Amino acid sequence: MSEIAGERLAATRPATRRNPLGAQVRAWFKGARAAEILASFARRAVVPILLIALWQLAASREWVDRAALESPAQVWATFVELASTGEILVHIGTSLRRVLYGLAIGGTLAVFMGVVSGLSRVGEEAIDPPLQMIRAMPSLGMAPLLVIWLGIDEGVKVGLVAIGVVFPLYINLYKGIRGIDRRYAELAQICGASRRELLTRVILPGALPSALVGLRLSLGIAWLSLVIGEGINAQGGIGYLVAQGRNALQTDWIILGLILYAILGLAMEALVRLLEWRLLPWNRSFLR
Repeated sequence: MSEIAGERLAATRPATRRNPLGAQVRAWFKGARAAEILASFARRAVVPILLIALWQLAASREWVDRAALESPAQVWATFVELASTGEILVHIGTSLRRVLYGLAIGGTLAVFMGVVSGLSRVGEEAIDPPLQMIRAMPSLGMAPLLVIWLGIDEGVKVGLVAIGVVFPLYINLYKGIRGIDRRYAELAQICGASRRELLTRVILPGALPSALVGLRLSLGIAWLSLVIGEGINAQGGIGYLVAQGRNALQTDWIILGLILYAILGLAMEALVRLLEWRLLPWNRSFLR
């Protein structure tokens, strides 16, 4: 009897159908998104390609002296030569490691000091004035002291990167914490949130957009600081390639080093933008 009732109930249910229209719509959106990405990439690549073409034309027509500026073809040939031996990868890895170490040290200090200054008036009075004084000092002027304190090898290079990273991240995180509406904190306290929950669920998420802006600025300054640091007794890294080119008057090595700095900095900037896109879906630009 129950089997017959089950069969009747199954017969009365509408048959589940696949939705080909929905699948087509999803496929269209995926295709449109891919086309949008390709179009954006093409627009971004137009100006660099035109500049490289003009540069190659000027070099081939000898409008500029090869001793002062090598052609893009020669720079590419130098890159292929160094890549074939694996030397270029070693230097890229060395520079990337220095930046990551400096970013980890400086970022940790910046987050700690930004949170303390943002949450406490006493912390702000104790931390902010000395930091602003140090920020006014040029990094190049601090290099001799860092050489004495940290040595002439890896310490000074990582130290310069860490110092450059601290200030943008600290300032933006501090500003983000102080800019949070007090009503959010009061509402969380009314709902019974502890101080830890208030920090992790209200304050830090609210300050995250400003912190990510500070991180992007810090990454740019990190690579600038590394250029200075790798000019001090460098035995490896992209700065070592630039120094070798300077000593041998080979501008293709110098230009290759500068291009590698730019590409690595752009790649890390893209990673932070992707992180911002993932963590802050409500903060996406209205531009299309």
